[in-house]
Amino acid sequence: MPPEVRAVADAVTTVFAGAFDQLAEWRSPIEQTLGTTPDMRPAALDDVVADLVLPRLMPVPEHAGVPLFVGAGVIADGEIVRGRDVHFAWWLGPLEANPVLGSTTEPTRLDLSTRGYTEYLRDFRALEWYRIPATTRDAHVTGPYVDHLCTCDYILTLTMPVHAAIDGPEAGPRMVGVVGADIAVRRLEHELLSRFLEVPEPLALVNAERRVLLSTEPTLPVGQLAAPGSPAVECAATPFSVIVEPAASVSK
Repeated sequence: MPPEVRAVADAVTTVFAGAFDQLAEWRSPIEQTLGTTPDMRPAALDDVVADLVLPRLMPVPEHAGVPLFVGAGVIADGEIVRGRDVHFAWWLGPLEANPVLGSTTEPTRLDLSTRGYTEYLRDFRALEWYRIPATTRDAHVTGPYVDHLCTCDYILTLTMPVHAAIDGPEAGPRMVGVVGADIAVRRLEHELLSRFLEVPEPLALVNAERRVLLSTEPTLPVGQLAAPGSPAVECAATPFSVIVEPAASVSK
């Protein structure tokens, strides 16, 4: 495999390593807070999470004014947040011409009460971004998928389990939610596309199901499935691979 392709894969690994380092940095004070306040009111959790995530949702000069995360926060279950089945302490970064929320210049709180199509969240423990961390006790990437809840665009959702000690027959800390962040695929293109274009051959970044996140092959847009058989380089510590000279799959 040409070394320049491995360099591209390494660049992908670096981006996601930084993102998961940020989630781990947020998780520590959240777990400390939950540990000292085992029966937490929603507003108290909101204050802690907002102080952590809001600075990372605003434009930063080193990314030409575009933050990596389009949304971030904590999703907690009713065992830890008093009086709720599920609690979203989640904020969205500034949005441009969003079909749901319009254009915004400051972070906004995700308000599920204004959405008429969020019934599926009642069974949130079955959703991939929660279910996989609950099963593996490890970080997970969901997507790419179209986010109909907030951005109405392709995103990746990164989640990491949050643990706390709660009363009950089982001693020790238990998973009580996830800390997470959304990365818009367009933002990922902004971060990585120039590295992909340095390689003469067409490349595609795909997930474990070979669904395309980023591509320099015009016939492979985001969301398309790449056909098996092309040479690939795994992006270490991620579920992604860089495929060389990819082709579209006949299945969707």
